[in-house]
Amino acid sequence: MKKILFVCHGNICRSPMAEFVFKDLVAKRGLDKDFYIRSAATSSEEIGNGIYPPAAYELGRNNVRIDKEKRATRITRNDYIEYDMIIVMEQYNIRNLRDVARFDPDNKIWKLLDFDNPNDIVQCAGEDISDPWYHGNFSKTYEEIVRGCKGLLEYLGY
Repeated sequence: MKKILFVCHGNICRSPMAEFVFKDLVAKRGLDKDFYIRSAATSSEEIGNGIYPPAAYELGRNNVRIDKEKRATRITRNDYIEYDMIIVMEQYNIRNLRDVARFDPDNKIWKLLDFDNPNDIVQCAGEDISDPWYHGNFSKTYEEIVRGCKGLLEYLGY
């Protein structure tokens, strides 16, 4: 079983969107038993809050099911140890993970858009997923996340 953790700053927009998009892609291919998928934050400011309503709306608009009980959590050192891949949304998230991951000794940290072109992957060199918290365009962010998630699934051989 492949354990994947999606990470963004607050765990209310991008990382839960990626979690649910990836779960949707996996479920549609009947691969649920091959993956354990979750999301977390690098910060503590949104801990306990649910998915941001415009993010939930965008997922619903695209027929992606969400877990309404999902609450923001913060990544821990145990998460770094437990998960096979830590998929961040932007370069800023990598900087924030340094204390948790101790500079990623196991090379588990990737940016989601590293997988935008599965034939040309360089770890942590992909573009950032745009932050809809600031620009308000959840459709744009959703499209970027879908591209990255599809590429990730292809990279993993599915």
